[in-house]
Amino acid sequence: MSYEPPLPPANLPTEVVNTLNESTPEHLRDVATYAEELAEHKEREARLEEEADQDEAEKRPDDLPDAVPSKATITVKEINDNRYYYWQWREGDKVKSKYKAPVSPDE
Repeated sequence: MSYEPPLPPANLPTEVVNTLNESTPEHLRDVATYAEELAEHKEREARLEEEADQDEAEKRPDDLPDAVPSKATITVKEINDNRYYYWQWREGDKVKSKYKAPVSPDE
């Protein structure tokens, strides 16, 4: 082990380096343990979020327009004796709809 102090990573903020340089060995060990656990936690959260995004993409119907959330359901509306499919979903207290296609006569 060298008698020279270690060089901090270049991307570490100066305030953090100064605080660490002023810390006791016991506090530095506590910081190291906490930093490792925090890094693992953040990596796990990012991985779970990525998996959720992938699941969302896999569940998304192929014919779902980009402006329509994947939680939308298809509903049939009758207008002037004609039937139409609409994507429908809730945003807060409002129900939103987007036209999909006419209902074919054999349905």
